[in-house]
Amino acid sequence: MKKIIALTLILVLASVYLVSIPTSVKAVGEGQWITSYTIFDNNSNQVLAQYDSATGLNQTLSPIVPGADVKVTFTINVFTAGSGNLKLQTSMGKLLSDRYWELVTQDYSLGNDFNPNANPAQFNWVLGTFSMSVYGKIPTSTSQTGAPVNVVSLFGPTGGVAIDQISITATTALMTQFNSLYSQKQSHLKSLQSSGVDQGYIDIYSNVLNASQTIANTGEVSSAIALLNGLTTTNEPMSSSLQMLYIPAIAVLAVLAVLFVVLFLRVRGKVSYFQLVVEDQIKDLEGLTLRASKIDRAMSSNLESVKDRLKRLVGM
Repeated sequence: MKKIIALTLILVLASVYLVSIPTSVKAVGEGQWITSYTIFDNNSNQVLAQYDSATGLNQTLSPIVPGADVKVTFTINVFTAGSGNLKLQTSMGKLLSDRYWELVTQDYSLGNDFNPNANPAQFNWVLGTFSMSVYGKIPTSTSQTGAPVNVVSLFGPTGGVAIDQISITATTALMTQFNSLYSQKQSHLKSLQSSGVDQGYIDIYSNVLNASQTIANTGEVSSAIALLNGLTTTNEPMSSSLQMLYIPAIAVLAVLAVLFVVLFLRVRGKVSYFQLVVEDQIKDLEGLTLRASKIDRAMSSNLESVKDRLKRLVGM
């Protein structure tokens, strides 16, 4: 009970932080223009994240930390014709001195207006599919704000709202610690559910998990970790199966307690009756002793001795 109350208080405090912010590497917008991408660590060439709309692949393989040097190779499907130029833009800092952009597909013409060292860079709006890479540095400011970084944004000729984007939320070492701890707590929640723990406790546990993730997404990762650490595994309610096992034991103990009380009262009643009988005998002996003292002093002395023993027996 104390554990449930404590978790409830934690949940109430956590609700102050409830703000929703994107948390994963993802393509946003209509999703028809940027059909796939791969994010690499530019120094080690390690794959950090992948997305492919055709196969449904969307995974983050390694944390993308603020200040990281990355290369993003992506595919754009220009599926409809239009007038004017399309534009590419990145929110990353410049990594290479001579270019932001690099065309991978050589059979697609970006036109004379395309400048690989410009940000934003514009290119011809013609039908076709091509792949391109952008090089950049993840802003270090994201470690404080937790804001997503638009590593690639595709705009129409008039600008305005992007028609498609690749957005990531950089993950700090502290966020990696949170994700690991969160995963452990999620696994424990599943074990609680499978073992049949009281549903009220499971609901509170789930709400605290959700609150911690929301808090972490606002940038308060330390607070989120502290919240998860509050979900200790000690003093948790037992599973319903264990509760069922304890019910027969509790019933037996209850029966034994009732029997003990009955026997105690019976014994106590017998003792009280015995004490009354002895006290009556003592009174009779006092009369006999008095009379015997007038007839035979030895008999009177013996009766007096018996009377004293009886008195000691009943505590008189």
